[in-house]
Amino acid sequence: MALILRESDVQDLIEMDDVIAAVENAMRELGEGEAHNEPRRRAFAPGGLLNVMFASYPGGRCTGLKGYTVSDGRVRFMVALFRLDGALEALIEADFMGAYRTGAATAVAAKTLGTARPAKVALIGTGWQAATQALALARVVEIDELRVFSRNAEKRAMFAEEQGEQLGVQSVDAATAEAAVRGADIVVTVTTSPAPVVDADWVEPHALVAAVGSNFRNRAEVPVELVERAQTVVVDQLAAAQLESGDLIQAAKAGRFDWSQAVELASVVAGRWERPERPGITLFESHGLALWDLAAGSVVVDAARKRGGYEEIEFLT
Repeated sequence: MALILRESDVQDLIEMDDVIAAVENAMRELGEGEAHNEPRRRAFAPGGLLNVMFASYPGGRCTGLKGYTVSDGRVRFMVALFRLDGALEALIEADFMGAYRTGAATAVAAKTLGTARPAKVALIGTGWQAATQALALARVVEIDELRVFSRNAEKRAMFAEEQGEQLGVQSVDAATAEAAVRGADIVVTVTTSPAPVVDADWVEPHALVAAVGSNFRNRAEVPVELVERAQTVVVDQLAAAQLESGDLIQAAKAGRFDWSQAVELASVVAGRWERPERPGITLFESHGLALWDLAAGSVVVDAARKRGGYEEIEFLT
């Protein structure tokens, strides 16, 4: 019997620590050649867009895909998980779960790239994904101060207050992006901006910058100058980044970045990357992998099976 998990079910079942552990394990498997991930594919239609991405995750005993549509400002996400014998395991509404797995990936990057602790964290953006970025980082890094910036002052102040209370950290409503970024050890950009939201000169020479918000080649959250300054550029997957990392695609076109410089996060997690003796700026380009969806989905499904009581159907047995 296949599980049917709604958004409310996912919110009831999901735990960030479990998702971080699963994403880290999945990336280790990818680095060791056991897991497999295919980049996102897009089909354009009048008034809408279909996105499909798929992977296999042996450690989670599953293969599967995520499909989502964008139309009239609304996005609808679904993850289909299959057991390794080919039977359907679950259909999951995956908006909330997607935010968790994206946050978890940033946490895995911060953990494996050796971010200084305690850390001052700058969060540029206060949208639906920003809260899970902060939540995930708080699980792997001792946050000394969380600085929050977005253009909407009222929303920014409310978000900063909420995060301070929920995470038990000092949270600052930064008046400008520059005030948030200067002096920060970790900078996370999680916006829908088509143009850079930070300046390279603001970034500390030891900082980790996680660019999370853009996965279109014609958008860039960070400037070419920051890509050029970065000592290490880490991508979630090289094939995916070459298709949709506007930050790196634009830097490469300007002759300021070479794709041979990119390091895959899976190689870092698998221990196949040698850390520089004197670390400089590290840029993590996060665009989202189906493998992360499978990792998150596998732990949610395990929790649902253990708890019981969720909707099931007989389908594709």
